[in-house]
Amino acid sequence: MNPERETSWTPPADAGEQPRQVRRILGLFRPYRGRLAIVGLLVGASSLVSVATPFLLREILDVALPQGRTGLLSLLALGMIFSALLSSVFGVLQTLISTTVGQRVMHDLRTAVYGRLQRMSLAFFTRTRTGEVQSRIANDIGGMQATVTSTATSLVSNVTSVVATIVAMVALDWRLTVVSLLLLPVFVWISRRVGDERKRITTQRQKQMAAMAATVTESLSVSGILLGRTMGRSGSLTASFADESERLVDLEVRSNMAGRWRMAVITVVMAAMPAVIYWTAGLALRFGGPEVSLGTIVAFVSLQQGLFRPAVSLLATGVQIQTSLALFQRIFEYLDLPVDITEREQPVHLDRVKGEVRFEEVEFRYDGKGGPVLDGIDVTVPAGGSLAVVGPTGAGKSTLGYLVPRLYDVTGGRVTLDGIDVRDLDFDTLARAVGVVSQETYLFHATVADNLRFAKPDATDEELHAAARAAQIHDHIAALPDGYDTVVGERGHRFSGGEKQRLAIARTILRDPPVLILDEATSALDTRTEAAVQKAIDALSANRTTVTIAHRLSTVRDADQIVVLDAGRVVERGSHDELLELDGRYAALVRRDAQLEPVA
Repeated sequence: MNPERETSWTPPADAGEQPRQVRRILGLFRPYRGRLAIVGLLVGASSLVSVATPFLLREILDVALPQGRTGLLSLLALGMIFSALLSSVFGVLQTLISTTVGQRVMHDLRTAVYGRLQRMSLAFFTRTRTGEVQSRIANDIGGMQATVTSTATSLVSNVTSVVATIVAMVALDWRLTVVSLLLLPVFVWISRRVGDERKRITTQRQKQMAAMAATVTESLSVSGILLGRTMGRSGSLTASFADESERLVDLEVRSNMAGRWRMAVITVVMAAMPAVIYWTAGLALRFGGPEVSLGTIVAFVSLQQGLFRPAVSLLATGVQIQTSLALFQRIFEYLDLPVDITEREQPVHLDRVKGEVRFEEVEFRYDGKGGPVLDGIDVTVPAGGSLAVVGPTGAGKSTLGYLVPRLYDVTGGRVTLDGIDVRDLDFDTLARAVGVVSQETYLFHATVADNLRFAKPDATDEELHAAARAAQIHDHIAALPDGYDTVVGERGHRFSGGEKQRLAIARTILRDPPVLILDEATSALDTRTEAAVQKAIDALSANRTTVTIAHRLSTVRDADQIVVLDAGRVVERGSHDELLELDGRYAALVRRDAQLEPVA
């Protein structure tokens, strides 16, 4: 098993992308600017209180202690204690507010990405691995948590602290301040280089995490386990996963070690700066320079030490932000995915749908490119009538059916419902009007009742039972130990194929759509199970417009109209008897089915 690494859409590169990306990130915080303003005030107040402590210390060393003024000493000491207390209170409050804002931004991002994906056409999901989608929402957004919850506040706090501390240092002695800040531009340059390196590695790491998540999702699903065990590939799947994990180990190590030595040099140099200040002050005094009091030197070194912590943190924050840009870029890629199936600005809403469906010179090409999958389809299904679509594999049968509920959009011609182009209808009308039952039945890992109520959340127990009876599945559910509270298992694997199909039919009966698309709903079932499911389908199809995509022709003999597709074009149409009399493609398909029919 060697799955493709990356199958998601990626936007074209743009030289001005990073500034635009930063603006978009800042825009995420715009709805919370009131709370952020409070955080800013708390940060400013905390910074001012912090820089006041060295000045109090200078007064203690230069005035209170030499002059023996115990009252002033007590007052200054209490001031230092009060400053520390006040700074701590401000810190707790700003952490509370900033964390709340950060989590709200995370929530907004997750919801925006999920909502965007819900709007994507079926084509997007057929070419994108499920694990890749899950990784974007879980790993990428999760990886940004530190940035959006604490980095923004840390940035504001550290900038404010650095500015306030530098101003205080200049007020104490501007010459010593110049000496302290000589190497700062070099440190900023180093941190930017480290940030760029980590950003590149983070992009690779997140792609690798997405690939590993896709491998897990595919191979550890119920279907994946069954396939791996029955094919004797469990060992090779484990080896493949180990290779994916090994690549991730290498990227994680590189990410954590990127620029570590350079940042360590910055830390050592900053830690050595107090000695440089003492040395500079001593030389100035020795060679007749301006005299600096002991209290000023101690206060200055205290400020300098207070500067180093936010300065180093600020440099590290810059690295973190650059690293996070890679994660934001991957999220913005999904938020910028082109949505090709959209609702009109003023869509048509129908309270009542009769159910007439028309395909008028319909053409369809995947992604609007390549050869036509459907070409010149012109078919009308009257309200309450039935159409069967048959033909060889790859003829475009399922695609034709999926155009009615707009799982795909036509690239030429139009599909109408009651004379209105389905592209002009609002999504709510389409969802109420068109029901789809496909061969690939999907059930959630929830109870039978929850799965049925997905179609109608307010359905009563009596409605559930009535729908299940119509679908020929009520007696089986009632015989289970937990009845309708039975958990169906991952993708419904506690039920057989025919039982899952009847549950899907019951779910559609609850929704009660006037138009029904049956996409090879019985093709994978044995003859006995097919008979039971067909009874359920007959109950479901009664008094509805029905489009049946058929593999087994025995299920479509009674259709009002049958069309035969080949290479995306209608090559025959008529009733069952008319097409048999024509002795063309349909008749050949019927004879093939008769030969394949199992002997009773």
